[in-house]
Amino acid sequence: MASLSQLLAPFVVLLPALAGVGPARELAPASDPLQPASAQQVTIQQRVTIRINPRPAPMPMDAMMFDNGLDEARGPRWIERKMGNCLSAGLIAGVQPIDNSRLLLILNDRRLVTARLEKGCQGRDFYSGFMVQRSDDGMICTGRDTLRSRSGSTCQVTGFRQLVQVGG
Repeated sequence: MASLSQLLAPFVVLLPALAGVGPARELAPASDPLQPASAQQVTIQQRVTIRINPRPAPMPMDAMMFDNGLDEARGPRWIERKMGNCLSAGLIAGVQPIDNSRLLLILNDRRLVTARLEKGCQGRDFYSGFMVQRSDDGMICTGRDTLRSRSGSTCQVTGFRQLVQVGG
């Protein structure tokens, strides 16, 4: 249990500010036009970072077979379909790296989307998820937003594709 001095330490630091100790300023009355008005500027900056945690894929990645033109009768196959250049960050429920250049995004509505990373980025860097600055429109867009892995690497997404199951 914390001692009394530990509990009161933050208040001791604030005492001079609460007591009004500091340089006294006298502002000129508004009716005196000869005295310049005192102007102060306050800048408030706000940054919101969205954190996407890793989440297990609906099935093991080695069981997910991507359609590569070969006829194999084992399990369901998945094809990638084109989709827009932006994806709502609020829809993303989790992420898993697929290979060296792609991430599997698991969406809240149970859809699967792949995100292709720019050249030189490694998908395995995102094994523990990623963070992205929240934009005004709440979207993650190709060529605009940067994904930051927990290990510190940064990458841009070069394309999104929706995974659709075929066969089965």
